[in-house]
Amino acid sequence: MNDTVSRKLEHIKLVVSSKVESSESTLLEYVRLIHNPLPEVNLGDVDLSVPFCGGGRLRAPLMITGMTGGHRDVAWINEKLAMIAEEFGIAMGVGSQRAAIEDPSVRESFSIARRAAPNVILVANLGAPQLAKGYSLREVREAIDMIGADAIAIHLNPGQEAFQDEGEPIYAGVLGRIIDIASRLDVPVIIKEVGTGLSREVISKLYSAGIKCFDVSGLGGTNWIKAEVLRSKIKHGAPLKPAGSLEDYWGTPTAIAIVEARIAAPKAYIIGSGGIRNGLDVVKAISLGADIAGIALPALRALVNGGFDSLRRLIESILYQVKVSVFLVGETRVWGLWRSPIVVTSRLREELEMRGVDVDYYIRSLRLQTLLWRMRGDGGY
Repeated sequence: MNDTVSRKLEHIKLVVSSKVESSESTLLEYVRLIHNPLPEVNLGDVDLSVPFCGGGRLRAPLMITGMTGGHRDVAWINEKLAMIAEEFGIAMGVGSQRAAIEDPSVRESFSIARRAAPNVILVANLGAPQLAKGYSLREVREAIDMIGADAIAIHLNPGQEAFQDEGEPIYAGVLGRIIDIASRLDVPVIIKEVGTGLSREVISKLYSAGIKCFDVSGLGGTNWIKAEVLRSKIKHGAPLKPAGSLEDYWGTPTAIAIVEARIAAPKAYIIGSGGIRNGLDVVKAISLGADIAGIALPALRALVNGGFDSLRRLIESILYQVKVSVFLVGETRVWGLWRSPIVVTSRLREELEMRGVDVDYYIRSLRLQTLLWRMRGDGGY
């Protein structure tokens, strides 16, 4: 078994059983949607369906973002996650497919997702350091073909690589590699972080170069700096690369990352992920400017610790909470969250303003522009 394959199993065991979330919050607690006690619509008329970046539709604005695969013992996890995605009509991503590129014997742990979910929107996954080290269009297409993917995520994880025992914090030239490969693919490229958030500056560069889909994966959920430090401590008795406060507080909280992404890439498709734990988090993420929200750790823990029925209850409850929230602001479609009034307070407002964001203008104007672009542009709304 090569190091990459064995590391994948260690990661799954670690995140299921250990405290790997940041102490810092998502800052979504500083967002309040305004309750409409006279909604003038019926709950049964609420339609949660939305388009997905690059084509296709979801029955609800949720994605199970890339987590797992790369070891024979975890193939069943991707199978069950795919089955639940198919049942509810949501999107799903797989974990990094580097292990299967290096060791074809573990391809099944990824390809099983497509067999289990022939109709679901599936997203392949490779890391930016592998592009820097020489992965070409061939490996990227191999990852896409492996699962019959509708898109591919290129994940940016410099913090994780810096603190992983075997990490490869190699990022020189990555921007050019991403742009070159994306220009030659016939499926969308989604740029995603892994828990420390995308920034306005990085998204602006990529958006200007033609990237149209982003998964912010902000600070406040699973933190892979923290996970790698803990993994090292378990293996060696003490971490080889202690992170100090970085493991809890380095990065861009999810709420800020969503706003910055929408400002930097007004017409892009934005997945708001990182610490999303319930339906209210989903609608807050969307009300700030995301198209859909993404979850990872809650789904994994529900499945591994409670079984398939537990996972089904989790997704069912999240989607019902989203449906009721849309109803309670007096709307019948998800895009109505963009035009519904919200209040942004305290730390979130202060930090956004320190980043040069006029919060009231953003809420009033930029979100309205986004709404109009969506209604005119893709036909799905």
